[in-house]
Amino acid sequence: MGDINLEGVTKTYDRWAPIYDFVFGKVFDEGRRSTIAEADRIGGRVLDVGVGTGLSLSDYSRTTKLCGVDISEGMLRKAQQRVREFGLTNVETLAVMDAKQLAFKDASFDAVVAQYVITAVPDPEATLTDFVRVLKPGGELILVNHIGAENGPRRAFELAFAPLARRLGWRPEFPWDRLVNWAAKHGGVTLAERRPMPPMGHFSLIRYRKS
Repeated sequence: MGDINLEGVTKTYDRWAPIYDFVFGKVFDEGRRSTIAEADRIGGRVLDVGVGTGLSLSDYSRTTKLCGVDISEGMLRKAQQRVREFGLTNVETLAVMDAKQLAFKDASFDAVVAQYVITAVPDPEATLTDFVRVLKPGGELILVNHIGAENGPRRAFELAFAPLARRLGWRPEFPWDRLVNWAAKHGGVTLAERRPMPPMGHFSLIRYRKS
């Protein structure tokens, strides 16, 4: 499996920033709304990692306190514009940050939301571990992501498409076993839900609860 490097991801998403909402807004809409509903159910203080252009921010309940981080300055500039435009006073901060090295204290958040992030970071397991670090005990890690097919035509397509996908900043062949193995090794999380998402179950909403 080839590597994704942080500098490459940053440049890719800076380039995508001007057209990201138009290209990806509708494709990822169902997963985005589902993760927000779960975060609002928990409430309190929520960290949205990979907040991007801030498409999600106005959909959260105004009673949910939000912190948003992203590796792309270009994306965050659009998110900041959105906060001003919609008067989102529940957004505490938006900051450029590496998802694997979050500049927050342990147990800072009631929930961590990461939408379409795990397949786009260089070290998914270390990134997930840092997400759990900043969660309060009993808090939830809420992911929505593409999980690679285990066999069949979709698996063959994903492997063939992988080199191009990496240049776009993500891995299409990410297997479920990587999450299973990470959770077992971590030992401090419990799988609460895995729910297929449209289109055609290519994406999954995945919730882990911190012990």
